[in-house]
Amino acid sequence: MSTDPAGLRRVLADTLAGKGSLTEPAWRRSVEAVPREAFLGPAVFRQSGTVWQPVHREQVGEDAWLRLACTDETLVTQVDGTDAADTRIPIAGRPTSSSTLPSLVVRMVELAGLREGDTVLEIGTGTGYSTALLCHRLGERQVTSVEYDPVLAGRAADRLQQAGYAPHLVVGDGLRGHQDNAEYDAVVATCAVRTVPVAWLRQVRDGGTLTTTLSGWLLASGLIRLTLDDEGGATGRFTGERVGYMLARPHERPPRPDFFRRAGEHRPCRVDPGLLQDWNGQFIAQLGAPSAELMTTGEGVILLDTATGSQAWTRQTADGWSVHQYGPLKLWDQVERALTTWQEAGSPGQSAFGMTVAPDHTQTVWIGEPTGPSWLLPA
Repeated sequence: MSTDPAGLRRVLADTLAGKGSLTEPAWRRSVEAVPREAFLGPAVFRQSGTVWQPVHREQVGEDAWLRLACTDETLVTQVDGTDAADTRIPIAGRPTSSSTLPSLVVRMVELAGLREGDTVLEIGTGTGYSTALLCHRLGERQVTSVEYDPVLAGRAADRLQQAGYAPHLVVGDGLRGHQDNAEYDAVVATCAVRTVPVAWLRQVRDGGTLTTTLSGWLLASGLIRLTLDDEGGATGRFTGERVGYMLARPHERPPRPDFFRRAGEHRPCRVDPGLLQDWNGQFIAQLGAPSAELMTTGEGVILLDTATGSQAWTRQTADGWSVHQYGPLKLWDQVERALTTWQEAGSPGQSAFGMTVAPDHTQTVWIGEPTGPSWLLPA
């Protein structure tokens, strides 16, 4: 007996509801109506150890493919620019496009507080699945979606059309938004950013919302909804959920050079490098050293700043942890100051953090209240 796609979508909706991601009946109807498999193309990647294994639709069969599409799992469709459909062998690299975890997609749109009649600017069309959910819920005329990659944008447009949806699709830099259809009631970003683009703030009405994932080069992230005020600023609190999106391509990390330990200053560590293995600790470290990239080894952690060549690396000794630092930026000093500030505040979880965008678009992340300990985001 063949698999019932509608039944699988109902099961997926049950799964999302069971996780607490899907609470509104209107969004449940969208999940049950939109066929995710229609937006996957002929193949996806699944991680196998350190490589990505292509899984082709015709190889696994239609029933298995439908079941895969209706799982609450991120399905990677592109790795370092290579589409899953274009290879039959495993490849290494970083994902550059995916059909995001359905529970995260639904959580994002519910968090945005979208209602009937709202206009939304989606940043990152991707496969088109999240765009289709927005169209089903709000109406296609209410949805504008921007995709950076022209090939992905073309495919998403075709699949949306085949599924019966005709939103306003734009090929371009999503960080610039799309002024033509502004002002929007909401911006929802299905990619992460290091700092909130000014264009998004300018294109949302007063009282509107901006829902995004704030991340960085240490790849720590936090989900937040900002509410725009009538002075050009915004404020909001992080939800505290462990979520992650790929960084917007213009915000991606620079190419990292090979690491060679360089002679420099050496001293004992004042905080345990193991804190960077904690979700909250890594987020704090990223606030303290926003230009650093993180590597971990069996010996400790390595921080690198490509622009200046600065580096810091830790090593465990008989007396505890030591750190070696080289270059104009004392990366470990920056991390230590941030972690110490966090510890002095009681080491709260990420839900105790918030973010403010001032009218001059200066952006800060703070603990507790806007007057509490804070860090500037990169300009």
